[in-house]
Amino acid sequence: MTFVSGLGPRARALFSDIKGPWGPSGSGDGEPEGEDSPPTGPWGETPKRRRPGPGAPRQVTSLDEFLRRSRARFGGGLPGGPDRPIVLWAMLGFLVLWLVVTSTHSIAPEQRGVVTRFGRYVYTLSPGVGFTFPYPVDRLTKVDVENIRTENLPSAPDAMMLTGDQNIIDIAYQVRWNIRDPEQYLFELAQPEETIRQVAESTMRAAIANVTLRDAMGEKRGEIENRVQDEMQKVLDGYKSGVLVQGVAIKQADPPAEVNDAFKEVSAAQQQAQSYVNQARAYALQLVAKAQGEAVAFDKVYGQYKLAPEVTRRRMYYETMERVLQGSDKTIVDAPGVANYQALPPVLRSVPRESGK
Repeated sequence: MTFVSGLGPRARALFSDIKGPWGPSGSGDGEPEGEDSPPTGPWGETPKRRRPGPGAPRQVTSLDEFLRRSRARFGGGLPGGPDRPIVLWAMLGFLVLWLVVTSTHSIAPEQRGVVTRFGRYVYTLSPGVGFTFPYPVDRLTKVDVENIRTENLPSAPDAMMLTGDQNIIDIAYQVRWNIRDPEQYLFELAQPEETIRQVAESTMRAAIANVTLRDAMGEKRGEIENRVQDEMQKVLDGYKSGVLVQGVAIKQADPPAEVNDAFKEVSAAQQQAQSYVNQARAYALQLVAKAQGEAVAFDKVYGQYKLAPEVTRRRMYYETMERVLQGSDKTIVDAPGVANYQALPPVLRSVPRESGK
């Protein structure tokens, strides 16, 4: 009985010594392991679990783990997290700054601010600080209305113009203008500068066609400039351009280069002839003034003569003899009651002495 009773423990010990590839199935102290005990390796260590690959699905063990992974996926926090007040204040500060910058405008003294609302003109801001609705509801365009702009015309190929006497003139001129009405300048003309150039060229050609070559080169240049300025202003006002023409100045007015030298010689001869005419006129004016002076003096003498004819005649006689005999030897004329006297030394000086006497 004792032998039979000892077979049970020996059988259990025999089966417990059976080892698998990762070591004994027991805990090593002779007692069987539970179902939840992890298997051990050949040297008694616990084997590491293999991580799932990129394509293998991950198991979510709990709702907390799911929420934690969701927060990490959305940048570390959801609305209502610990960073929510900072984000809100930053957004509010940016909004206030945007409203201030796009709604407050500083207009310089020489500028005007043209305001458009959704592309339609609304009003114009005067110099100073002005306010509008924020961008993009209102948009502001600053226009300099005091700056004098210049256009030099015409270009080299279009410099030739035909005068009224069928001559060709090489002309260059300058147009000065500024902006009078900013809203008309911005919205009425697509290309204001080009429009001004075309109006100036057509007006100048019309003015040159009504004068001669000589007038266009000198005598009527100022008249042509004024006429072109007035006509340009009328045309631009008809276009509602908002432009004010300040002046037109002709910089060059010469004949074509092929005949320029000959024309300069003709001009020099004409100027010399005009100089001679001016000298003759000046001499004539001088003689007329002298004759008028003598006539006035004669009238004065005649007035004295009527008062005392004898005395005046004697005085005129003495003055006349004095002028006649001023450059000759003087001779005293015999008069009643006066002893004869000859100025012998002067006579001897004028008569040569005879030889041997």
